[in-house]
Amino acid sequence: MDTIIETIKKELRNQTTIPYFALGVFEGIMTKEGEAVPYNSDSLIFAMNDGRAMSPRLMFEYSRAAMHIEQRRGVEYMTQLINHIYTKPFEPTQLHRAIADMSPRYIVDTNRDTKLQELFAYTPHVLIIGKSRIMGHLNRYEVYEYDVENQKYFLVDDEVLETAEKILFKPMGSPLPNPSFVISDADYVDWLTEAMGGFAVPKILKTYRKAKKYLFLGTSFDHDTDRMVANELSLDLEGGYVITDKELGKKEKKFIEKHHLEVVPMSLSEFIKAFV
Repeated sequence: MDTIIETIKKELRNQTTIPYFALGVFEGIMTKEGEAVPYNSDSLIFAMNDGRAMSPRLMFEYSRAAMHIEQRRGVEYMTQLINHIYTKPFEPTQLHRAIADMSPRYIVDTNRDTKLQELFAYTPHVLIIGKSRIMGHLNRYEVYEYDVENQKYFLVDDEVLETAEKILFKPMGSPLPNPSFVISDADYVDWLTEAMGGFAVPKILKTYRKAKKYLFLGTSFDHDTDRMVANELSLDLEGGYVITDKELGKKEKKFIEKHHLEVVPMSLSEFIKAFV
């Protein structure tokens, strides 16, 4: 097992493997007020619904629950709610710090927090924020360049990605620079539709990511939405790794086999200990 971890470290450093963060990286993480940071679909639904469960139909997946809340309270309320959840103060995890220290050029972070942005506060980088249901433009993303001196993001054209030393892609949104999230069923339908048409990932990244591996961290492929997002973001991949000690369902196994991923049979906490 030590050999595979050393291989992953080497590939992260030489830019042949791309880290891919998902909800599970927050398992066991608490805010400074002692609240659990959402780490799976159920816990995110609890966070959106004042700690209460919703009906079984809505508990199936957080995007469905978010759609229900959005229909009752509106899009702006939904944005404010997710922003509130992810701006509660908590420290970047050991995993965030360890990956950042390895200085990969390109990171995919499907979570909606700002931890990697905080770690890059004194590092020049380009941020890509995923968007949904926007009018007048097919692209489902915006590109920002970070000004270290003023600690501000500025909207820029895709061309900056050609020479960017560090690229952080947050396809499901972030509180920074402006709260914007892909969270409800309607958001995902729009984002995935345009992603399949080629409008959710900048062309420069489509070229850069070819023949790269992916390190899936805290990722579960048991929900259709997560699998479809992962598929669109990692097209042309050359295999990779899934860190999990959980029993895999049929759909998860099919996805892993189709994408030639290697399962590293460790819990994420065990992996972090060995990795750090």
